[in-house]
Amino acid sequence: MTGSLGDVMKESANIALSYLKANYKFYNINYEMFNNDIHIHVPEGAIKKDGPSAGIALTLAILSALTNLKISSDIAMTGEITLRGHVLEIGGLKEKSIGALRSGIKKIIIPFDNDIGELPKEVKDNIKFIKVKDFKELYKVINNGKF
Repeated sequence: MTGSLGDVMKESANIALSYLKANYKFYNINYEMFNNDIHIHVPEGAIKKDGPSAGIALTLAILSALTNLKISSDIAMTGEITLRGHVLEIGGLKEKSIGALRSGIKKIIIPFDNDIGELPKEVKDNIKFIKVKDFKELYKVINNGKF
């Protein structure tokens, strides 16, 4: 792991990898792929990146790399992942959603337990929020194009 990853982000990346190893059959991953080095690099940015909220994005990125799963570039996602694949509530949804809107994002996958009720009207009017409880549900959303 290289780049701008703090300890919490490294932990999220390790959890993502462990989760995918444990569920390789469900995701049609050739288990031999795990014998290769998997290099995770988060480029330096203006803001230090160190939080669990990137867990589902890291997991999906690794899954995509291992299976050639195509991911649309017009979606965003935030959520902590557990070793069992549960997607946990995150903080800062308002700021993340406003940033996504300013970047042209129209769809965001978020944890089921996050409340969008207090988000600004402009955000709610212009972004479609997809709530998921676990990573398998997120995978089905991505795979079935439920956007």
